[in-house]
Amino acid sequence: MLKGLDPLLSPELLFTLRAMGHGDEIAIVDGNYPGVEHARRLIRLDGHRLIPVLNAVLSVLPIDDFVPEAIFRSTVKAERDKLDPVHEEMIDCCAVHEPHRQVVPLVGQDFYGRVKAAHAVIQTSEPRLYANMILRKGVIYPKEPGTQAAQVDPFVY
Repeated sequence: MLKGLDPLLSPELLFTLRAMGHGDEIAIVDGNYPGVEHARRLIRLDGHRLIPVLNAVLSVLPIDDFVPEAIFRSTVKAERDKLDPVHEEMIDCCAVHEPHRQVVPLVGQDFYGRVKAAHAVIQTSEPRLYANMILRKGVIYPKEPGTQAAQVDPFVY
């Protein structure tokens, strides 16, 4: 356990999030998603639902602000604008962490193709259908001159 980190952020997940570079994407998928077949790297969070995992990931992952679209969700079949209750919860969770970003729906194969190209997939035990997201990693900007710097220099031993 670590101070200030959601305990859903397992060592493997933290390693993966830290190893990702700017523009890399990570998918968070439901229990029915074909994660083994689609993932380049699969992280299993069995026993956990999607919204708490999404919240934990967004608590540490910067979202890309170099592109107009960086947060994506799957759709109910080909119904791009239909929102199931889980989609509304996903959008609400994202709004807490990224209030100026839209959650963009991706239909079927467009979503699947993006997951297959993602850096990693987090498979949850979410039982609700179409409860799948993709997040594109952004950057953490350096501190502005005149702001309080870190008290510990990580490069001094």
